[in-house]
Amino acid sequence: MSKVKQANQKRRSKSRRSHAPEQIAPPLDTAVAKPPIDERMGAAMRRAGPERGLTLSDVGSAAGISVPMISRVENGQSTASLALLERICAALGTDLSTLFREVEQPTGEAQLIKADDQMVVVRSGTKHGHTYRLLSYHKGPRKAFEPFLINMDKESESYPRFQHPGTEFIYMLSGRMQYRFGDRTFLVEPGDAFTFSGSVLHGPEKLLDDQIQFITIIIYAE
Repeated sequence: MSKVKQANQKRRSKSRRSHAPEQIAPPLDTAVAKPPIDERMGAAMRRAGPERGLTLSDVGSAAGISVPMISRVENGQSTASLALLERICAALGTDLSTLFREVEQPTGEAQLIKADDQMVVVRSGTKHGHTYRLLSYHKGPRKAFEPFLINMDKESESYPRFQHPGTEFIYMLSGRMQYRFGDRTFLVEPGDAFTFSGSVLHGPEKLLDDQIQFITIIIYAE
């Protein structure tokens, strides 16, 4: 083989390697929700008054503060000093430490994965022609749940059986199938919701339409 041919082959080989698809983690749009401290403080005070049978006028009179000022603090429209908060707490029959404990709350996380960014993953049914699109991603050693969008077709001649911890939920989007759970089979049709224990052997038994699609969520026990 000439040196020119060898060089061309090397370039083509390098080009194929450089264009090989890489599995890249999809971009996640996440947010942590926690209202501002003024709003949380005001909400705690707004709950405390009615719980004790006190009106704004009662609290304002006992604390020596005008009703409009109390209202602005309760609605998070005005920031109260510690001295002012202490007077309001005394009027409510509580103290600052109790109020702050009510204000503190755990944060919550939200995650949005756009349709084009949802990752197709390999599962035990992949070799049978099933496709699994993972709808949520969780970092760390333990997962609370795993949601999948699953597509199947009649070209698959056999279906896998599954057994895992936790509870599984299936919502049928299109097509019909017979689904085995232990020694029973269930007809699952579009719009049906099917919930069962993951520890019992389960899996599709028979597809009644050429194409089926469903969402399944595996919820793991704590």
